[in-house]
Amino acid sequence: MATALTARDFRNALGQFATGVTVVTVEREPGSVFGMTANAFTSVSLNPMLILVCVDERAKILPLLHRKKHFGISVLKQGQQAVSEYFAQPEQHSEAEHRLGLRYRWTAEGVPVLEDTVVQLSCSVVATHVAGDHTVIVGKVEEADIQGGEPLLFFRGEYRHIARP
Repeated sequence: MATALTARDFRNALGQFATGVTVVTVEREPGSVFGMTANAFTSVSLNPMLILVCVDERAKILPLLHRKKHFGISVLKQGQQAVSEYFAQPEQHSEAEHRLGLRYRWTAEGVPVLEDTVVQLSCSVVATHVAGDHTVIVGKVEEADIQGGEPLLFFRGEYRHIARP
């Protein structure tokens, strides 16, 4: 007889799917940025150009996304594990950002994105959907800046990188 699926079993099962690692950024107050690491990110539509990102209902960034209606997505590159770990923390401090060498660029729409990443997207919120313990944020991509490089990957609970065959 099969046992009931636990949250840990579910997490382990989904960990079998390799994802990229992104940082969602939003302006906290004029000139100040708040961010969140997210790997629950995907494209939704080419016409219009839509993406989605899933945000935990308890995440500090969620009220900012609801209020500001604009956000950035920066796809991290290989070797940026420390950046991912920093934005996974609930508290963020300028001293730590300085130590990590984080730099932001403000898009034409006034959206902060992380410099030195594979790609940077500037998005506007077009829909939100509460689903379980997360809110699905659907964003319209207003601008994309491709910087290039190899992406940081996450698989089976660990950071990975692409290896050439």
